[in-house]
Order: sequence, then structure tokens, then C-alpha cells
Amino acid sequence: MSNPGNPTYEQLRTFLAVVDQGSFAGAARHLNRAVSVVSYGIANLEAQLGVLLFDREGTRKPTLTDAGRAVLAEARTIGQGFDGLRAKVKGLLDGLEAEVNLAVDVMLPASRLGSVLRAFNVQFPTVSLRLHVEALGAVASLVLDRSAVLGISGPLAAGVDELDRLPAGSVTMVPVAAPDHPLARMATPQLGSGRGHIQLVLTDRSPLTQGRDFSVLSARTWRLADLGAKHSLLREGIGWGNMPLDMVEADLMAGTLVRLRMPDHLGGTYRFAGVWRRDAPPGPAASWLLDQFVELGRSDVELPGLGDI
Repeated sequence: MSNPGNPTYEQLRTFLAVVDQGSFAGAARHLNRAVSVVSYGIANLEAQLGVLLFDREGTRKPTLTDAGRAVLAEARTIGQGFDGLRAKVKGLLDGLEAEVNLAVDVMLPASRLGSVLRAFNVQFPTVSLRLHVEALGAVASLVLDRSAVLGISGPLAAGVDELDRLPAGSVTMVPVAAPDHPLARMATPQLGSGRGHIQLVLTDRSPLTQGRDFSVLSARTWRLADLGAKHSLLREGIGWGNMPLDMVEADLMAGTLVRLRMPDHLGGTYRFAGVWRRDAPPGPAASWLLDQFVELGRSDVELPGLGDI
């Protein structure tokens, strides 16, 4: 049994050039080399592998053999890997991060996050991304302990001395319940009517604001760590709670949730901020992300008559 040799990257690059350019002469022009050098490189590659890659008889255009077609797929994978390696190293030499750790508040609209990250992938194809989605003070905590270089936090990051921040928009939070919930069936909810019913509340998994409550009215609470679970329980009629308006708009239109008009709890504006450690400013890729979130946040519309949450 014969074993193939070890072809070099330059041999594989020459092989791909011949395939892509359609001729030895075209490959020579593309690589800025003599035709004889290209021909010699292919001959050496065939000798290393022990197979013929091109059928050169009866035509002026080299045609891939069955073995050549089999080798082509692997050669492209290797070539793309080398190209990716070179691009990543060039980015590192230019100061570009190898990876960005981003933490975002769970209230941030998913459509906004998706559009920014899709554009990020196009803009920085060599930069890996590690995404954390957290609630309340956990975003700021991840930035503080250096688990994330950039955070898109809710208002709980305000006043943290070690963090710098830029406004990054807002969402409207509204109290909602299922249509068969007692609060939803009230024609005119009275002051304090929400206090006697279970309120679904997001928990804070960080030590930054541990033990503190935010926008909690009821003495009866169920605490959840996941906004999606809270959404599902609200639709089941288990309790009432605050939700981002954009996340429940379809439910409000379909009637699967009802916006509560409690006089002492109309909802509020939940503000976002891009945050980073003052002693560890974001690099080029993370700064680009920050700019995108800040710019998109400028177009957020705040509903009149609502205070800040």
C-alpha cells in the first residue's frame, strides 16, 4: 500500500489557481509566475499525491480527472483555512480583537440584537463572538468582573463608578395579564388592585443588586430567571407582570394578553446604556458594536406620560 506525500500550501494554491483560471497560463498570470513554474508545481503535487490531477491529452484546457475532482474539495477547505488564518493574524497585528465578549440585557429587542450581530459578522468575519443575555444588574456585573468587555445594560448600571456608559435607547414596559385574569376583567382597576394578585418578576442573578426589587407592587410574587418563561406564564393566566411592549404587541393584537390600566402602575421607560470598564476600553470590533447600538437607540420613541423604570 502506497502513502501520499505531504503537499505544500503553495502547491495546493497553484492547483486551485489552475482550476479557477481554467488554464496553466491563466494561473501563471493570476499568481504572477511563469507558466513553466506553474506546470512544474502541478507536476510536483501530482508526484507527492501519487495521482494525476489533470487530463492534459486531446485539449489545450486542463480537465480535472476523477482524482482531481476528489482532491479539489479538500484543497479548497485547506485554502480557505489558510486564508482565514492569515486574515485573523492580520487583524491581530492591526489591533483587532480575536474575540469579543458581549453581554446584553434580556429586555433588548431581539430584532435589534439580531440585525447588529448579522452586520458584525459581515464587518468582522475573523472575530469570534461570545454572547451573554442577562437580566437586571447581571450585565454590569459581567463587565465589572471582565467576563464581558462590553455590555448593553438596563438602567441598573447607572452610578457604578468603575463603568463608563453611553445612552443606547429604550423600550416601553407595560403591565399585562391574560384576558381571563381578574385584573384584566376589571372594568376600572382601582388603586392598589395589583397588590393582591401574583406578580411575575425577573430575578437578578448578580450580586450587584441582589435582594433589591424593581417595579414590584404585589406582596405575592413568583420569581423567574427567564423572560421567555415569564411571557409563557403570563399567557397562561398565572399572574400579571411587566413586559417590553414590542415583545407582547402581537399578543395584545391577538387578545392573548391584555394591557392593564392600573392607576398606580401604568408601566414605564426602560433605558439602555452601552457600558464598559473605564480601565479596559473596548477595542475596534467592540467599539463598532457599541456605535451600532447607540445609533439605533437614537430612533427609539418614548410613550408620553410614563416615567423611568
